[in-house]
Amino acid sequence: MLAFSSCWNNSRHTDGETMIEEIVDLGFSHIELSHGMTIAKLPGIRKAFQRGIFTCSGVHNYFPSPVEVMIDAPDAYEFTSHRPFDRQRAMDMTLRTLDVATEFGAHYLVLHMGSVPMNPKKWTQPLTTMVEEGRGRDPDFVKTKLAFVRKREKVAPLYYHRAIEALTAIAERAAEVGVKLAIESRSRFEDMPNEREMLNLQSHFADNPWVGYWHDFGHVQLKHNLGLLDHMEWLETISPHLIGGHVHDVEWSARDHRVPFSGTLDYAALLRFFPTAVPLVWELSPSRDAEEIRSALARWKNEFPDRA
Repeated sequence: MLAFSSCWNNSRHTDGETMIEEIVDLGFSHIELSHGMTIAKLPGIRKAFQRGIFTCSGVHNYFPSPVEVMIDAPDAYEFTSHRPFDRQRAMDMTLRTLDVATEFGAHYLVLHMGSVPMNPKKWTQPLTTMVEEGRGRDPDFVKTKLAFVRKREKVAPLYYHRAIEALTAIAERAAEVGVKLAIESRSRFEDMPNEREMLNLQSHFADNPWVGYWHDFGHVQLKHNLGLLDHMEWLETISPHLIGGHVHDVEWSARDHRVPFSGTLDYAALLRFFPTAVPLVWELSPSRDAEEIRSALARWKNEFPDRA
């Protein structure tokens, strides 16, 4: 199933119906309802849904956004937070999102599980800068990366436990409503879970058919570019747990959410790990041009007709 995320044009619309119509006009009939959506757009989205002009492939937490959060901030509340209020708010908003997902007949809910409290300005950002400057093999880069990994390994267990605890509770509700929980690969190594933790998480829920893995092509490529993993090897390892993926491209080294075929990703090589029936959702930056998207869609249909 090929789908399109509403993150592309959400910010340009005040009415949900016209937002959906613009996506349909691009050539997509399956839509993922994404985070950052104000509750005011829901009536219009419902109208478009009742008209039958789109089907909802899935929903991205939180949908709609918490009313008190005035910007697109899917990580405003984290399951891993040291603040009990934030953890409870994250739980409440997720359960509400599951209800909305059920209303629209969504097959899955994409979840961010939180983070380890390590400042990206001290870790991910300096590493990215060194890679952009061509210093990815310098001793300073290697030293910083190893220190980053060791520090995270030391402090992460508490936050992993909180993520598992939250997911256990959410999975009970997901089973009741029949919506799969898709745990997304994240772009920063500070985020929870990292790849080792993701494998542990999937093993923990091995007997639960409502929990699986969501592969974000761009996020994983950013880690690949930092030498934190091998994109192809990771996808091969995690593929038995795949629910679907966010498709976008990456311009070297860290500009993601670009239109497919405009960056460095080898889709033909990566897609072989995806069963043809799983949802592939184009998740593009609002800055991407509609004509560029249409052109890329035509190329996609020509190169991957069984995934269109």
